[in-house]
Amino acid sequence: MPQVVRSRVRALHGPPPVAPMPRRFRSLADREAVAVLHRAARVLMEALPELTDRLVEALREQEPAYRSAIEADAAEIWQEVHHSLRHNVGSLIQPREFREAAHRTSRRIGEVRAEQGLPLDAVLHAFRMGGAMVWQDLVDDTARRHPEDIRLLVHVAADVWNFVDEHCGVVADAYRQTERKLAWRRENRQRLMTAALLDGTAQIAELPDAAAMLGLPEHGRYAVLAVSTARRAPHGTAQPPMTLPAGTDALWHPGPDAEFAILPLTGEGVTEPVAPPAGAGAGSAADEGGDTQPGGPAGAVDGDAELAALAAGLSAPPGSRVGISSVVDGLAAVGDARRLAETALRACPAGGGVVLLDEQLPAALVVSSPGLGSSLAARVLGPLDRLDPADRDVIIETLTAWLDSDGSAQRAGARLYCHRNTVLNRLRRFEQLTGRCLTRPSDAVEVSLALTARRLLAG
Repeated sequence: MPQVVRSRVRALHGPPPVAPMPRRFRSLADREAVAVLHRAARVLMEALPELTDRLVEALREQEPAYRSAIEADAAEIWQEVHHSLRHNVGSLIQPREFREAAHRTSRRIGEVRAEQGLPLDAVLHAFRMGGAMVWQDLVDDTARRHPEDIRLLVHVAADVWNFVDEHCGVVADAYRQTERKLAWRRENRQRLMTAALLDGTAQIAELPDAAAMLGLPEHGRYAVLAVSTARRAPHGTAQPPMTLPAGTDALWHPGPDAEFAILPLTGEGVTEPVAPPAGAGAGSAADEGGDTQPGGPAGAVDGDAELAALAAGLSAPPGSRVGISSVVDGLAAVGDARRLAETALRACPAGGGVVLLDEQLPAALVVSSPGLGSSLAARVLGPLDRLDPADRDVIIETLTAWLDSDGSAQRAGARLYCHRNTVLNRLRRFEQLTGRCLTRPSDAVEVSLALTARRLLAG
């Protein structure tokens, strides 16, 4: 506890200085006032248990936060109050001997109450209540025993209340430091646990604690989003690199090559798979009618409407590449979702875009095994490399447009601003050069995968 009564130096008599310094405030307390203070404080020390009882009861009645703490552990609160009062009242008698111990006591109270989550306002209120009670007892004892000396206490009143304010400052500083330390530990634990979930290294026994710590359901449905942007957030920060649709919950975490977001899903709006129309048959790509897709129209890929809405509503910087995993069940599967999101990210075009893994499974197969994908592209499309580059690129562009148009030469020609017969002639030339037949399902699959590999794995 800080020294309440400072030593006073009486003014020396003599001529005033030529340039007088600004007058500084000095307390009016003198030796008599100090003696009165010491005398009353000694009486207070003898009645410390009773004073402690009264202060604890006042805290119970006037401070709701302390009321809960007292009901939880009355003995611990009583000992804390008694310890604080003993050092603080002792500082009134022996400032030098008690000052550091009083400061340590106040700092410890601030640290413990911060760890317990007791509001700082409540702790400061308790200290001011204690200061008021001590001062009132000093005044009451002096008035009862030595009423002629009551006027002298006025001279030390400012010192007593400065002392109370000083200790409020000590408590507040210790409280805030502990609060910052606890916040850092909590955030660090959250980062470590999020990293463990994404890496798939979280133990099963840790999942309930992880769910409570991160505010996530242990058995909910999840997806993971992976984002790669030209300008990355500093490593170690969890700063979202993009804007998600309003109302979307996401737990962000930085990785070495991408930012990841764990997305808890509501489970609403999952679409049902659509079967191909009955009677859909095969047609010839080089046939004059060539408006049918080899193998029939593509069935709609199973998807989650929630992820589709997310993909449609997110906003990312230009050039960003975004991969969204399939839906997984439970926190234990978040590591699998992260790997799926990375696969979807690798399937993104180099110039940027958003890939939902469930809608790009062939591309995901290719990037999952880049060595095999490159070999397939070389085997299927290699003969085209003997052509003039411009001629080769025209054939590849036509083939890609035809596949993207569901095997319709008419729609492919509209995309390429040429006649459908021109498209058919280029497709026949491709078949002649490569020995592949686009009406044969196995060849069509190989060609489609080879084109994907060439696009995604080039360079």
